[in-house]
Amino acid sequence: MSPVFEGGQMPLIRRVPKRGFNNKTFADVVIGINVIDLELCFEAGDKITPEVLMSKGLVKKNFDKIKILGNGELSKSLDISAHAFSEGAQKKIEAAGGKTTVLPGKKPVVKNKMGTRKKNILAKVKSA
Repeated sequence: MSPVFEGGQMPLIRRVPKRGFNNKTFADVVIGINVIDLELCFEAGDKITPEVLMSKGLVKKNFDKIKILGNGELSKSLDISAHAFSEGAQKKIEAAGGKTTVLPGKKPVVKNKMGTRKKNILAKVKSA
C-alpha cells in the first residue's frame, strides 16, 4: 500500500489549500566570493573576471551574478570585475591598491506587446 493512501478519505495534500507565489524559478542566482578566497588563489596584479573564477574552480557554471564579499583581509593589488561588490569588499580592494569594475547583469525580459503577426502587417503597410 502507498504511504500516502489514507483509507479512501481525501488525501491531506489535496485538503490543504495551495496559496501564494514562489519566485524561485525567476530569481537570479547570486554567488558570493569572499576577499580572503581571492587573497589565497591569486597573485598581485592579476585581472579577475568571471571566466577566470570558473577556471580556478571558485565558481560553478550556473550563476547569474557574482558578488564579492568583504570577509577576510586583502594585501594584494587585484583588478576585479564582478556584478556587485559589498561596501566592505570595495573598501578593502581599493585600500590594497586594487581596482573594481562592475559588470552589467542579465537584461530583463520584455514581453512583446505587439504580436509578431501585427508587426509583420505593419511592416508591409509601411513598405507599400
